[in-house]
Amino acid sequence: MQLLNPHGRARALLGALLTALLALTALLATAPPSHADTTICDQFGSTTIQGRYVVQNNRWGTSATQCVSVNDSGFRIVQADGSVPTNGGPKSYPSVFYGCHYTNCSPGTNLPARLSSISSAPTGISYSYVNNAVYDAAYDIWLDPTPRTDGVNRTEIMVWLNHVGSVQPVGSQVGTATVAGRSWQVWSGNNGSNDVLSFVAPSAIGSWSFDVMDFLRQAISRGLAQNNWYLTSVQAGFEPWQNGVGLAVTSFSSSVNTGGGTPGGPGGSSACKVAYGTNVWQGGFTADVTVTNAGTSPVDNWKLGFTLPSGQRITSAWSADLSASSGAMTAGGMAYNATIPPGGQVSFGFQGTYDGAFSKPAGFTLNGTSCTTG
Repeated sequence: MQLLNPHGRARALLGALLTALLALTALLATAPPSHADTTICDQFGSTTIQGRYVVQNNRWGTSATQCVSVNDSGFRIVQADGSVPTNGGPKSYPSVFYGCHYTNCSPGTNLPARLSSISSAPTGISYSYVNNAVYDAAYDIWLDPTPRTDGVNRTEIMVWLNHVGSVQPVGSQVGTATVAGRSWQVWSGNNGSNDVLSFVAPSAIGSWSFDVMDFLRQAISRGLAQNNWYLTSVQAGFEPWQNGVGLAVTSFSSSVNTGGGTPGGPGGSSACKVAYGTNVWQGGFTADVTVTNAGTSPVDNWKLGFTLPSGQRITSAWSADLSASSGAMTAGGMAYNATIPPGGQVSFGFQGTYDGAFSKPAGFTLNGTSCTTG
């Protein structure tokens, strides 16, 4: 009979413990750094996230307190006092936006932009819903004949991805339409000073990516906008009538690509290229992403926008700061790789899980400009 050496056994246990600790240390080192949340309770208080978007509390229909907790991925409603009748307007529109709203413009935005100059306007959203409230979850897209950055614009397009309770858009239903590959109820009306065109999903949409231009073309075809008008902002959030605590935007992305020879537009070549390599197994995958700056100027504080297909979730990452774990994503550089020189590259990666069939993101933007893939 062979006897176990107690000292050898102890050394084996110690070695296993050290291996586990090293693995844990590596995992923590590659996880995206956390960001301290900011709470906003001022009626029209706002803050900037990702150096690119504005989150606004935007409480305008009630004097009761409303507070939102903001992180680098989005925001969550943490206090939503008061209620208003469901046959009138909501009590607020806490939201995140790209563009300009009542003189508050998001950093580096190229809005307002003339509609005829826009080649694409990709956006993505991920929502977290609750059932103990009356609300809608919607995009708010604003158009005006002039490039104004203040006050109410002429036409408002709302895209309702979900609604709970007996609430409905402004005006009345005028039909149905298929827009951006989905079916919608179409409503039309006005708020007195502006026209409102609304698209209501027949069932809740938790996360989605689409081109805003698909809805802008609908407004033009219905006589509510013209090609020489301007897109002033792309906003996404909630309109609560009652309660609302727990409602959250967990990720958001938006950019506007203009033509006329600019990178990524008609007549121009893309100023960035993305290689997206994957290793896939049943229920899991890794992705290695390489971003090439094909332009002639450095890209400082780079932000790569993309949307993970439905069912995919990131569990760990390296060499980049990721804004979320699923849905609309923004990957940003770390302190040591925040700039991509002309002709240079930066690489990062992540590991994740998936349900159903595996697929790759449909497209990428680098600091708002569409990239080619390959």
